[in-house]
Parts: sequence; structure tokens; C-alpha cells
Amino acid sequence: MGKLKNEYKSFLDDIEKNIKNKDDLEYIKQRFASFSEVVLNEMDYIMSYKEEDIKKLENRQNQIANQMAQMQQVIDNIERDIYSEDGFDFEIICPYCNYEFIIDVDEEKTEIECPECRNIIELDWSGNVEDDQQGCSGNCHGCHDCDEDDDM
Repeated sequence: MGKLKNEYKSFLDDIEKNIKNKDDLEYIKQRFASFSEVVLNEMDYIMSYKEEDIKKLENRQNQIANQMAQMQQVIDNIERDIYSEDGFDFEIICPYCNYEFIIDVDEEKTEIECPECRNIIELDWSGNVEDDQQGCSGNCHGCHDCDEDDDM
């Protein structure tokens, strides 16, 4: 605004030097002052309107930043679930009492004690039921009576 004030003063000085008739000079000064007031009021309106727009944009940007932070937390949780440093969880259903419990995957372990009935459960990390000499006992969670083949 400093430049605008300087330009305004320069304009007034210029017309005072070049207009010799005092009535004409006063008329031009008044007319220019009223015109300047309209221009300045319009500029103020535009500035306040733009400030509102900027505030709205800043608020929206903050909302988006918060949403992104929440999304990052979800992504971090998914990443922890997928790439857990603590190992993977494995669900066990005791073939003796049907108690369900979770253990960390440890392929070094070959057996585990059921926390409910205290029976020892042999662990086969290969996942091949055929490798087991006894075959399927039919006590698997979600078992669909896989020993039906024996009845045929």
C-alpha cells in the first residue's frame, strides 16, 4: 500500500502543477478522491473475499492432513500385521479338548502343551497331513469329516 500512497501523492502534485484554474483543480481532486475511494473499497472487498478463500483452503488442507495421518496409521498397522517382527501367530485347536489358542510360529518347536487340558500336541509345520502316519483325526477346526475316504 505504500507504493499506492506514493503514486496518489504524485498524481495530486502533478495535477496541481498543470491545472491553473482553482475551481477545475478542486473538482478534479474531489472527483479523483471519490473514484479512489471506490477503487480502495473494491480492493478491500476482494482482499477479504480472498482471505476467506485462503482460510477455507487452509482448513481443508488441515482436514486432508489429518485424514492422511489417520490413513498412515492404518497403513502402519497393516504393515505391522504383515511384517511383524515378533513372528506370525498360529491358531491351534487342541485335538483332545477342542480348546482354541494362539502361538507364535516357531518351526523349531515340535510339540506344545495345551493350556486347557495340559495334553501334549505334536506340531507339524509342513502342513502335509499325509506325512502323519495316523492321518487326519477328524478333529480339525472346520473339519468336513475328511476321513470319509476311509468309509468307502
